[in-house]
Amino acid sequence: MTQDAAHTQRPDEGRSLTGFLDPKGDLTGRAIGAVGDVAYQWNIADDRLAWGPGVTTLFGISDIETVSSQRGLAARIEAYNGATRHETFLATQSGTSPSGTPYHLEYKIRDDFGGMRWVEDRGRWFGDENGRAIFAVGVLRSIDERYKREQQLIQLSTYDELTGLLNRARLKSVLDDVLANAGSNKTGSAYLLLAIDNLAHINDAFGFDVADEVIVGVAERLRQIARRGDGLGRYAGNKFGLVLRNCAESQLPAVSRRLLDHVRSEVISTSRGPVAATISAGAIALPQHANNVEQALARTEEALVAAKQLVQDSFVIFKPCRERENNRSRNIKVADELIAALNERRIRLAYQPVVSAHTGVAIMYESLLRMEQPDGTILPAFSFVPLAEKLGLIGLLDFRAMELAVETLRENPDIKLSLNVSGRTTGDRMWRETLTAQLQSDRRLAERLVIEITETVAMEEIAELDNFFASFREMGCKIAIDDFGAGYTSFRNLRSMDVDLVKIDGSYIENIVNNRDNQLFVRTLVELAHNFNLPTIAEWVDSPEEVALCRELGVDYLQGFYLGKPELTIAREEARDCFAQARA
Repeated sequence: MTQDAAHTQRPDEGRSLTGFLDPKGDLTGRAIGAVGDVAYQWNIADDRLAWGPGVTTLFGISDIETVSSQRGLAARIEAYNGATRHETFLATQSGTSPSGTPYHLEYKIRDDFGGMRWVEDRGRWFGDENGRAIFAVGVLRSIDERYKREQQLIQLSTYDELTGLLNRARLKSVLDDVLANAGSNKTGSAYLLLAIDNLAHINDAFGFDVADEVIVGVAERLRQIARRGDGLGRYAGNKFGLVLRNCAESQLPAVSRRLLDHVRSEVISTSRGPVAATISAGAIALPQHANNVEQALARTEEALVAAKQLVQDSFVIFKPCRERENNRSRNIKVADELIAALNERRIRLAYQPVVSAHTGVAIMYESLLRMEQPDGTILPAFSFVPLAEKLGLIGLLDFRAMELAVETLRENPDIKLSLNVSGRTTGDRMWRETLTAQLQSDRRLAERLVIEITETVAMEEIAELDNFFASFREMGCKIAIDDFGAGYTSFRNLRSMDVDLVKIDGSYIENIVNNRDNQLFVRTLVELAHNFNLPTIAEWVDSPEEVALCRELGVDYLQGFYLGKPELTIAREEARDCFAQARA
């Protein structure tokens, strides 16, 4: 390249390009060199490039002659982010402007050390009177750091940091794309949700770091078997999603089994030694059984839950079920009705007396949930409480029942109430703090309140309930174990439960007159409770014969329809007439 080529000047440039290329020549040149950029001049007609100082450093090359032409430079360029120079110029309609036509490119260039460097190329080209490009000047700048940051952001927004698989958002995007193009795919597609079995046990046994290594190992196994074009991503902590293009529904069992077998085939090497891992899977055929992404995700979750209810290392293919859909519709309807009843203050309490087995006098009333319908009819607890527990709404009902029970105690200072509390509510901080505040404001309320916990809940959460029992007993409340005898650990754990009353499960009282096994069992429960100085209450007492037999067996208190049905108002009549019949 000659110096004349480097100093060529168009009459309309306004100044000499010598200064532009030489950082010692003028202020512009010094500024360009100071920031590490490199200026250049390109004679398009003879394809000659003249460079300012610093080009060898910028490109990482030793011989400037290798880039003294556009052809030589192009030989080192590996990838463009945008159009090439020639494409840029050809796409521009006019090149006759006296100030030139701007262009902007980014590309990756190969250096002499086997590395790649990203550069930004900004400049202006000038054309002849016909608009044909003949001349260009520009500045190159290194954008390696910026490009790395951009790639990191792209990586974070697209891929899971731990496994390198697609992240949840990108996986859903791939699934959405498959569903959007389902009409053009005659074979069909599928989606699988795969979960590592017992990852919590691995956490406990080896630590979270090893559990992460297992997740990475399973991800690699799945990556090995996934086809090119399939979408594999990490959906959640121990769950992976796999979008299968061109997969017929009939192929899903074989595909699922192959995936499960491949993961199970070898142990996973970790920093703490080998760990065996298995996965379970839920799968769905698309678009037959899902119209959108959310529906596909929900139904594969459902299939996965069903698979986990089998043995480990199982899979379930989603199949439509009219009965299941009808049940869900009913659940949604009941949930809506419950929320409406809570908002409209239509949740009520009914009060059933608990009477002395010796005198027939009501010693307290159990408060039972009821729901008043808009037409005024009253629904019993069994018609909505089980669904409320299943739908996660029982905490709201328990909170309302607690409010109503406290209100009833304030309005009736001469009665005692028992209040049922679900297992979920015993851990509800707001419920506990609200009731505590109410009782602390009037200690006499606590002395007239019995909190009932079922035996099953008490056994499952006995350690967690210690503080619950202690805090309310300290304020003056009594604690009762409901449905006693339903749990298989009754005898062994009764001593460990800090309670005041034992309510014998009604299934042992029902038909007790004709069932000697139930008689023996109730007698044993009563003796056991009395051994710990705990009074007993028999539920479901429905006849004078059952009254007489329960008294004979040593039961202290009785409750049942024969002695008093649940009423929305407190019935203060005593049950002495019933006892008179029982004695007769």
